[in-house]
Amino acid sequence: MRLRILLVSVLLTASAWAGIVDDVRLAVAQNNFPAAEAALNSYRSQQGINPEYLEAYSWLGRAALEQRQYDQAAAYAKQTKAMVLEQLKQRSLDADAHLPIALGAAFEVQSQVLAGRGQRTQAVELLQAALRTYGNTSIHDRLQKNLNLLALQGKPAPALKAEESLGAKLPAAAQLKGSPVLLFFWAHWCVDCKAEAPIITQLRSEFAGKGLQVIGPTRRYGYTAQIEHASASDELQYIDAVRHHFYAGLLDMPVPVSTYNFDTYGASTTPTLVLLDQAGRVAMYHPGALPYAELRAEIEKVVARKVVAR
Repeated sequence: MRLRILLVSVLLTASAWAGIVDDVRLAVAQNNFPAAEAALNSYRSQQGINPEYLEAYSWLGRAALEQRQYDQAAAYAKQTKAMVLEQLKQRSLDADAHLPIALGAAFEVQSQVLAGRGQRTQAVELLQAALRTYGNTSIHDRLQKNLNLLALQGKPAPALKAEESLGAKLPAAAQLKGSPVLLFFWAHWCVDCKAEAPIITQLRSEFAGKGLQVIGPTRRYGYTAQIEHASASDELQYIDAVRHHFYAGLLDMPVPVSTYNFDTYGASTTPTLVLLDQAGRVAMYHPGALPYAELRAEIEKVVARKVVAR
């Protein structure tokens, strides 16, 4: 108990030196919404409503959604969106890094509240409308991710493109029919992706007799660990070096390098794991890492299923 009090004390002390976003995240992590709102009110009285305030405020909706407090989450998300739209009268969405985070969170919370209430069609329509308006901004992938979470499962998997690739050649869609396929979207900077790689390596070996194939789409981000603004060739060389160092068990995995694939699959979270059945339909769409047992269970469901091609 004393250790827990000490840890909380340390966190609160550190928070005093942090920004408003960290203050609010700490408070909601402790389920202390009054403290989060008090911190926001204090910040607002001194700094006004600015993009950093809006990102911090957006965490209230996310935290309420996590607790399935749908009315509260919806109210926070609605207010977040209204305040962001007011800011957008003076600047573009991507003019400040805090604004797209706040607006993306608002749409995410609103759509998931609708889905949680059984209004899946309305949630899909909300995200489709948002994509029409903000599809050319940095929140595209986040909107597409949430749309895919609601609408992609059971649908034919979008075809991958391979303007460039590493490892083995990307098989044509027709070559993949009849085999379960795991798409492992990863990024060269992603720590969770590197931790997921041994799990995928092991599962590929275990299900080799069932024909499991693994494809690892990635993309450029414009930088490397050493170069802030990397050229396309320098970043591709760096991606390949990361692949050899951290993905040694998957070196024969086809790695298409394309922003298009990430946009299409909404892979704003890395890793994103997408499991396809033998007919090429999406059986699982999961933003984020999965532990061995959970991912194995999902693969087992697919390989045990008798799939009729459409």
